[in-house]
Amino acid sequence: MTLDKDMVLDVARKAIHTEALALKHLEASLGEAFVRAVDIILESKGKVIVTGMGKSGHVGCKIAATLASTGTPSFFLHPAEAFHGDLGMISKEDVVLALSYSGETDEILKLVPFIHDNGNRLIAMTGNAESSLSKNADVHLDVAVKHEACILQLAPTSSTTAQIALGDALAVALMKMRDFTSVDFARLHPGGSLGRRLLMKVGNVMRREELPVVAPDCSAQDMIHAVSRGGLGLIVICDGDEILGIVTDGDIRRAMESRQAEFFNIKAMDIATKRPKSISPEEKLIAAEKLMTRHKVNSLLVVDDDEKLVGIIQIYDIKL
Repeated sequence: MTLDKDMVLDVARKAIHTEALALKHLEASLGEAFVRAVDIILESKGKVIVTGMGKSGHVGCKIAATLASTGTPSFFLHPAEAFHGDLGMISKEDVVLALSYSGETDEILKLVPFIHDNGNRLIAMTGNAESSLSKNADVHLDVAVKHEACILQLAPTSSTTAQIALGDALAVALMKMRDFTSVDFARLHPGGSLGRRLLMKVGNVMRREELPVVAPDCSAQDMIHAVSRGGLGLIVICDGDEILGIVTDGDIRRAMESRQAEFFNIKAMDIATKRPKSISPEEKLIAAEKLMTRHKVNSLLVVDDDEKLVGIIQIYDIKL
């Protein structure tokens, strides 16, 4: 069988276009109901319990995870498991976010009497404003789409995309209202690279032992040896505790090419970069990364309050 590439691409592009149109419609239809949903969640002293069956359940898991990682305590409750003891997970202070595109999912509707009796606020996310779930909710969030991207108009495609997008919109709006910052995000993701850069300090990772420090009159030959021994691709020129400049291995190579026969007569200060970029050991790694990016350098000198050299940090230390 020969694959018709044009046909494959045409079908794929139409699917993406159909879903994009659904998102444009969702964007235009956002209104007072969305604001009320955000307000209900903000006023709650409990968690957001997300529930849904089938594809809506998978989307619900994603929404719950996004909410939890962005400052709104949340978890997913499987509606079928709820009737076998998991209803005990719902406290009276919690808000329930129920997903059902039809609004008639039996397992979800069976939860409604308990939710009402327990005193929980109910936010329904459906594609049918006249459904049983919508009519029994405190707020209805409409995710109706005109067409599914599925060529048979059967598989949830555009509708689940709309659900995901609206869940993300909720999470982002709540982040804004809570003044949730990148530092807050890092505290909830301490094992990730972002968390490391936002929470750890320069002093935690800097190189502090056997720093490659040389005198101002260090010879070319000694510079080469010092760079090799230091293993950082640079040397720091100091006069006592005063930092005078740095020389990188690149500076040495360029000097060898340009000075040629005169190279071995030069001293460290002849090719040094004066006033090298530095940072405090108390600064966060993210600040060091930004400074390196702004000045297009791979290393920073770490200095104390008296401008005394206490370490060296490189971009590789931050990216670990």
